[in-house]
Amino acid sequence: MKRRKNSLRARALLALTVIAASLAIALTTPVRLGLDLRGGTQITLETRSTATTEADREATDRTMEVLRGRIDALGVAEPTLVRSGDHRILVELPGVQDPKKAADVLGRTAQLTVHPVLGTAETPDDNTGPGPAEEQTLPDESGQPLRLKAAALTGQDVKGADARFDQQSGAGWHVTIDFTGDGRDAWADVTAQAACHPAGDPQRRVAIVLDNKIISSPQVDPSVGCGTGIPGGTTQITGSFDDAEARELALLISGGALPVPVETVEQRTVGATLGESAIEAAAWAAVIGTTLTALFIIAVYRLMGLLATAALLCYGLISYAALAALGATLTLPGLAGFVLAIGMAVDANVLVFERAREEYAARSRPSPRSALTAGFRGALSAIADSNITTLVAAGLLFALASGPVRGFGVTLGIGVLASMISALVITRVLAEYAAGRPAVRRRPRLTGVADTGRVRDGLLRRNPFLMRRPSRWLAVSGALLVMAVSGVLVRGLDLGIDFTGGRLIEYSTTKAVDPDRAREALTDAGFPRAVVQSSGDTALTVRTENLTDTEAATVTDTIGGFGGETKKVRDELIGPSLGDELRRNAVIALALALGAQLLYLAVRFRWRFATAAVGALVHDVVILVGVFAWLGKPIDGVFLAALLTVIGYSVNDSVVLFDRIRELLARDRTTPLSRLTNQAILQTLPRTVNTGMGAAIILTALAVLADDTLTDFALALLIGLAVGTYSSVFTAAPLTLSLNPPARRRRQQEAR
Repeated sequence: MKRRKNSLRARALLALTVIAASLAIALTTPVRLGLDLRGGTQITLETRSTATTEADREATDRTMEVLRGRIDALGVAEPTLVRSGDHRILVELPGVQDPKKAADVLGRTAQLTVHPVLGTAETPDDNTGPGPAEEQTLPDESGQPLRLKAAALTGQDVKGADARFDQQSGAGWHVTIDFTGDGRDAWADVTAQAACHPAGDPQRRVAIVLDNKIISSPQVDPSVGCGTGIPGGTTQITGSFDDAEARELALLISGGALPVPVETVEQRTVGATLGESAIEAAAWAAVIGTTLTALFIIAVYRLMGLLATAALLCYGLISYAALAALGATLTLPGLAGFVLAIGMAVDANVLVFERAREEYAARSRPSPRSALTAGFRGALSAIADSNITTLVAAGLLFALASGPVRGFGVTLGIGVLASMISALVITRVLAEYAAGRPAVRRRPRLTGVADTGRVRDGLLRRNPFLMRRPSRWLAVSGALLVMAVSGVLVRGLDLGIDFTGGRLIEYSTTKAVDPDRAREALTDAGFPRAVVQSSGDTALTVRTENLTDTEAATVTDTIGGFGGETKKVRDELIGPSLGDELRRNAVIALALALGAQLLYLAVRFRWRFATAAVGALVHDVVILVGVFAWLGKPIDGVFLAALLTVIGYSVNDSVVLFDRIRELLARDRTTPLSRLTNQAILQTLPRTVNTGMGAAIILTALAVLADDTLTDFALALLIGLAVGTYSSVFTAAPLTLSLNPPARRRRQQEAR
């Protein structure tokens, strides 16, 4: 008893500490909102012309990828980059505090070269850069002209750079550069030649040049021998850097050089892409959906449901505070991550309460409190496995992807950690404390764990053998897959502007234009996917799919209908915001995430369970894509966020089922696997139904009450939720049985 009290007090202290810290952060640090929710700064960059139009386009595309790396290094989450025409790039940055500095960093060429020093000179020459010249003269840090030999290394030889502070020597900030394999050898050769000259000789120096300016020209240390050089492929740029200058230099070097010079031609503030009405509708839908979900949980689990609802509110506070503290940007894909995390938080509570009901029904626990304690202990492995697999995916998406996929990984990771604290710490403290009150002990049914529930009662009465013929369920899944693939082949995928690019038209009007009104008017005119952004009171930008001249004229007439005298300022074709590099990185990150999940599940369970879980996941993804193809819905960035969420739901459902199968196998080695699998399905089905109902209520509210964009998002999640619930039982489980060795299956048939 004393140990239990001490444990409860420790958890209560931890919960109060986390809640107090989260509240302090939430009250003092606002969360940055993304372009779709708040708007931001738009910077228009122009690349210098090259020989041909095709070369212009290719150089602009390569420049975009370098810029994306720089923006990620600047700490700006969820940016938008699109090619406008052949040589312009539109960069939209949410929540940037210093737009001018961001524009300066983005526009710098960052051409890095390393040169042997030939000696001093009287005056610098007029060379504009190293280029192919055999020799050039540039001033060093003190202004003394140095004669430099042709570059021995370039930015292509750099593997990475990092800003560091030297605390031991007190030298302050410096930048450490790591070279590639070829760069490592070249660096050793340069320093080996320089080391052959005496100390103090200018030729013992090595010049590091950035954008035709010597930023460091150190002498090779006396300890380095002639012809030996500095091995290891690492060097340091030292100087009178402060932390901001060192970090900026490091990101410019590690981000790579721009393929061509760029010029900032315009910089302005733009409005949100979703609009106030859409955001307000989404907020109301979230509030109503969350309220209905809370009422459902309370109706099913009574007092424990009420306490779980309070813990979910704490989850929201913790998640918000974590976002604010990390400086993350909240966008629609980020909200998708939170939808998944809310579902997992609800699921963790439901797992515990259903397990407590089983313990109480078995009469092995004399009180609701002891049943709850056993419920938390029994559900811990399922909660841990499902959350860890999701965290693995979130971590890889953050580390390897960029853009909205990376934002999804950030918010999903934060949400999962917050949901575990909510369910395993806060809910447990509240539940065990409440269950120990004398008034509650006298009324055990008030807790919600002293009865089995309608779903479990119905299953106990019927006791169906669902896994009698698993091949039939696999046949049904196969038929669903054929229908889904047929939809893709027959109807095709309606790729949105995020993937295909489109047309950008900018207008100047004489009257102030309400973006929400413009969106509604364009929707009525037949352009429901048009992205409308304001820039000041009398400037409006419309981004839509490729238009004919007639359709473009219709857009212009629609805007002119309420904007007064309307003048077209710009009309250009734009590239996709989810370009080839971003899509490739997203696919690689997703593939590695699935591989990591497969490996983790194979270690924690068996390889058959891991293969079945990933097979069910692929089944869900293909069906969701097929349904959207049949419905003619757009495949865009919003759909991508929904797809990632569905993947998380699918793995989570399968893990919960497999965890129960593993537990039953540990207790019973004689019963056929098909019987144990069927028993596990029936035991976890109440959790599956209640968790699914809770998530479906929120998503239905979004689908009914929110804006068209969010409606498609909610529809995708509803389809994914239904398919994922089905596949965890009727695809993953039969697939596990079909992967069972034939000899073992024959023994099971004989045992039956």
